[in-house]
Amino acid sequence: MSNIHPRRFKTITEFHEFRELPRPEHPLISIINVELMNDLRVEELHLIKDFYSIALKRNLNYKLKYGQNAYDFDEGVMFFMAPGQPFKLIFDKHAQIKQSGWMLLIHPDFLWNTSLAKTIRQYEYFSYAANEALFLSEKEETMMNGIVQNMKQEYHSNIDQFSQKVIIAQLELLLTYADRFYQRQFITRKIANHEILERLEKVLDSYFNSSALTEKGLPTVAQVAGELNISPNYLSSLLKVLTGQNTQQHLHGKLIEIAKQKLAGTDLSVSEIAFALGFEHSQSFSKLFKNKTEQSPLEFRQSFK
Repeated sequence: MSNIHPRRFKTITEFHEFRELPRPEHPLISIINVELMNDLRVEELHLIKDFYSIALKRNLNYKLKYGQNAYDFDEGVMFFMAPGQPFKLIFDKHAQIKQSGWMLLIHPDFLWNTSLAKTIRQYEYFSYAANEALFLSEKEETMMNGIVQNMKQEYHSNIDQFSQKVIIAQLELLLTYADRFYQRQFITRKIANHEILERLEKVLDSYFNSSALTEKGLPTVAQVAGELNISPNYLSSLLKVLTGQNTQQHLHGKLIEIAKQKLAGTDLSVSEIAFALGFEHSQSFSKLFKNKTEQSPLEFRQSFK
């Protein structure tokens, strides 16, 4: 069976009912033991949640996809979703394993009038359209489980005027550690990351050596990321860690290198070079070139004479 139209959960209570769980003790936040969730006897499921979802799971019996791109669980166990992100679960009907772990659901209204309401979307792992799960060492997983356990104790206690502050503080701590661990993951998974960089260079070389640059101008970050089957934010984060530049800066750097070759090795005018590089106005090209090199195109050319 395949759901063509995504099933949307506007409230956490609706999700509890769908997974045959007791009603949440608080309508805006829930911490679920995934072992207690019912088995979904379907081949495929399309879902949208109107609340944040943070989960740490093991022994998954499904593949998770955003759009057409698989969420990589090869090494990771922890993943993050923001409200309104459509995703698809593709189940392995032959799997006999029982998944374990927890799922933390937070409605945006729970964050109302807190600093986290403004900053939570700045954690880039919430905005990845295509992503890899977060790998945790045994020590890191114990740390994350401990933070969630503290939230759970507060969640099951009598709710008072301090409960929200305590839970929010624990949530911020969990998100900060996740940010640290994701940055570490970018660095430690160097082989896979450098494979992406190699693919990126091939994509850019193909584009810059074709007529596309003249006809369409500089490719957008979204176009480049799409060619690599990863999200724009993921690509920029990866480049930032490995090269110190985001994708836009990387594209501009590539463009400037080609411009330098043309300025030093041809007799083309600055206007002709600007046009060949996809600029409608040579002034825009000259401004970018000087911003990146601290020389005008003519000054750069003169330095070779």
